[in-house]
Amino acid sequence: MLKGEKTLGTFHEIGSASALECIGYAGLDYAIIDTEHGPFSVETTQSLIRAAKVSNVTPFVRVKDGERNSILKTLDVGAMGIIIPNVHTVEEVREIVKYGKFYPIGERGIAPTSGSSFWYADYAKQGLEHYFQVSNNEALIIPQCETVGCLENIEEIVRTEGVDGIFIGPYDLSAALGKPGQLEDEEVKAVIQKVVDACKLANKFSFIYAGSEEAVKKYYAMGIDSVTYKMDIILLTEAYQKLLANIK
Repeated sequence: MLKGEKTLGTFHEIGSASALECIGYAGLDYAIIDTEHGPFSVETTQSLIRAAKVSNVTPFVRVKDGERNSILKTLDVGAMGIIIPNVHTVEEVREIVKYGKFYPIGERGIAPTSGSSFWYADYAKQGLEHYFQVSNNEALIIPQCETVGCLENIEEIVRTEGVDGIFIGPYDLSAALGKPGQLEDEEVKAVIQKVVDACKLANKFSFIYAGSEEAVKKYYAMGIDSVTYKMDIILLTEAYQKLLANIK
């Protein structure tokens, strides 16, 4: 992404380490383990992250909320990026950064955990200053824009130090505007473009969820850096539906 390449991921809802491993073998760039709508505990998330690393797919996690415990534990078990839902204000985002980034950007708690191979990873053996720098650079903090409050404050939110990008939740955002699911509505399209433009001005990444291949291409053309396509459980179901339709 730093080289300007578009990336493609999916949501992980199946809850199987083998399924997540295969997402990597398929060639996707990342998978988002969904602990907001999904039932996964921290222990399960840790196992899924380990499976992702086996097949070289980047493990992101959508945390259940912006509280310190949710953010700290998710990063400690190795998430390479967190998506934070239900964000409304700049103050909330500043707290998220405080919990998710090490000194000097934030106040993330310090401990040897599985995310850093219990400090046996090479980057963690070169002193705390280097460990903090690498962690702050490579573990992405990505608030989700899905509320009117976040939309109204998007320019300031995206300029906040420690925010690496914005994930647009088009369905929740359209519902917040009183037009649930009307993604082709001109107002909905305009506010999505507003978020994308704000990200570009601040030199931050933009992400969005897409429910069709056509939408993926449309969002890339809008200038969005990364698209999260459906979720693995839907893709699995659709694959078997297609198989049955073709055979029967």
